[in-house]
Amino acid sequence: MKQLIQNFKTGELYVDEVPMPSLSKAMVLVENRFSLISAGTERGTVSVAKASLIGKAKQRPDLVKQVLQNIRKEGLRATIDKVTTKLDSLKALGYSTAGVVSASMDTNGHFKAGDRVACAGQDYASHAEMVSVPQNLVVKIPDNVSFEEASFTTLGAIALQGVRQADPTLGENICVIGLGLLGQLTCQLLQANGCNVFGIDVSQGMVDLANETGVAKAMNRGDSNLLSSLDAFTNGYGFDKVIITAAAPTNDPVDLSCEILKRKGVIVVVGAVDMHIQREPFFYKKELELKISTSYGPGRYDVSYEEEGHDYPYSYVRWTEQRNMQAFLQLIANGSLDLNPLITHVFDIDDAEKAYDLVLGKVKERFIGILLKYPENDKKAKTLVSINNSAIKDLNIGFIGAGSFAQSYLLPTAKEWGSLDTVVTNTGINSKNVATKFGFSSSSTNSNDIMSNHKINTVFIATQHNTHAKFVLESIKADKHIFVEKPLAMNEDELQEIITAYSNSNKLLMVGFNRRFAPVSVRIKEEFQSISEPLVMNFRVNAGFIPKDHWTQTEAGGGRIVGEICHFIDLMQYFTDSLPIKVYADCIDTSSVKLKNDDNIIINIKFANGSVGTLTYIANGDKAMPKERFEISAGEKIAVIDDFKGGEIYKNNSVEKLKLVGKGHKQEIENFLNAVKEGKKSPIGFESICYTTLTTFKIVDSLNTGLPQEIIV
Repeated sequence: MKQLIQNFKTGELYVDEVPMPSLSKAMVLVENRFSLISAGTERGTVSVAKASLIGKAKQRPDLVKQVLQNIRKEGLRATIDKVTTKLDSLKALGYSTAGVVSASMDTNGHFKAGDRVACAGQDYASHAEMVSVPQNLVVKIPDNVSFEEASFTTLGAIALQGVRQADPTLGENICVIGLGLLGQLTCQLLQANGCNVFGIDVSQGMVDLANETGVAKAMNRGDSNLLSSLDAFTNGYGFDKVIITAAAPTNDPVDLSCEILKRKGVIVVVGAVDMHIQREPFFYKKELELKISTSYGPGRYDVSYEEEGHDYPYSYVRWTEQRNMQAFLQLIANGSLDLNPLITHVFDIDDAEKAYDLVLGKVKERFIGILLKYPENDKKAKTLVSINNSAIKDLNIGFIGAGSFAQSYLLPTAKEWGSLDTVVTNTGINSKNVATKFGFSSSSTNSNDIMSNHKINTVFIATQHNTHAKFVLESIKADKHIFVEKPLAMNEDELQEIITAYSNSNKLLMVGFNRRFAPVSVRIKEEFQSISEPLVMNFRVNAGFIPKDHWTQTEAGGGRIVGEICHFIDLMQYFTDSLPIKVYADCIDTSSVKLKNDDNIIINIKFANGSVGTLTYIANGDKAMPKERFEISAGEKIAVIDDFKGGEIYKNNSVEKLKLVGKGHKQEIENFLNAVKEGKKSPIGFESICYTTLTTFKIVDSLNTGLPQEIIV
């Protein structure tokens, strides 16, 4: 399928052939007919991408701050690699489309193939022939509303939410500052609500449009008669409300709002403007109120609502994102809104670059609503797109999932050992980008394109945690060697299913427990290899705070016990050469809604050879302290691993300093692929992997019961 793409590193815009997006639970697959270019938002996005590295830094100081924090946490080299991966990426543009449902897995059974729908969402409702959109960001189009009109729905919902924040009443005087597409829609919505509307803009073309269509009396911000006209419009009382829909780098829209509002007036900020609130002379004395409107409405930035499909109760949250979208379409259907004057240009998707010449000012012509049109295609879109015809090596590798972690730590090493055949990700644009960057032969959005390819003998799985077991089982059935990032499974049922399926396999299965392969771990293991007595181990992990709505804490990630603590259990197994047999855990107990109790936990583990380990895992510490410290003692020796940047060995009343850096990512891949190539055993035994995985489940059981738990696979 065709999609408009921007290279974030170079800023280049082009239309390319990419695999169609995948369809999963709570998603709707849609064939686009039209999409709307949001000139203000997309101009900013495109401009950032076209800027130099220094220019990007100036425009996004928030990201510069993140980079500096990451340097302190992970070091310069790792940060450079991470930033390079982010920059060298392809970006989808667009977030407001209309089309026809091709297939749906929405949990309500609301959408059927053939339904006419409008869609919203950055990275979902993109400028592409087909899109896969979360169910709560899709609404049906009334019969008397065209696809062209429906493609405005996302912008309409944003404007409508701004109006709702203003809470207008019949006859109120309301000023709209910024008469771009969002401002024009806002004026129409206010007019439909019985308000007297005055519009202001720095562009005379937008002022003329508002006056021509009659949606508002409008004037140019630079007009010397502006303030007197505003005063006359309100009979000297001042405006009841001001809605700012402008995008401005200065504080002028806010300052002007304060000046023209009546006492106890309200400012609603919808656009991206500076907001330095001056207490005097107006804000304090007039007792003004400032409100921020969050995009399409309640649900925005809520993973549970937007990505997982959980709706808010109608009686308690009357206007959600989706219900705002529905209301906007109904206003068009009722004839309350007229969008035809706002549609100034329509381009076929193949000519999308010409549309952006308008947006970026390369072509001097008045525009406001620019639509991209998509053909009604009888041909079925493909999930697999060929990139090149590279020679196939003995190790022919497929990747399922290729996010920043896989691109930074897995793919560079895997590429050195074998041929990269097919990469599968949820979105075609990401799949195509990774395939091109690392030299895959094909890109895809369907794992079956790997499973059914008999030339692929080795599979890497680096998807979200709750999909690991599914892809492992498919790979076992397809008779592939498997490297899966942790965790292996999310619960005991999945683990048992894998154990049963793998019992008849002669292929290797390895989980990405990298720390045992770190140079400092290998050196310390050598030191304790000849000691026959049990080990005493203390592991402190200063993990850092992660919000409850982060994907790792949701159903997709399984939480930090299953998703991360498995690393430390595996490392203890590595040093003891013994299986865990009993575990007891306890965590903090707090009423704070921000903190997750089991993110702050102490775990005691007993091993079959008599060794014991204590893991203290905290999320409420300070970032300045290094993340990990591991102490091992036995046989009159003590060894310490300091954040995998080095360590010490204490013996014979002296200390040996170790300067061995790295967490073992490269070494684990090399060990695994070498074992596949040479026909050796897996670098981590399957029994050990299963015991590590089961131990995480037993930790959860121990927390729930308050009792120690036996570990028996």
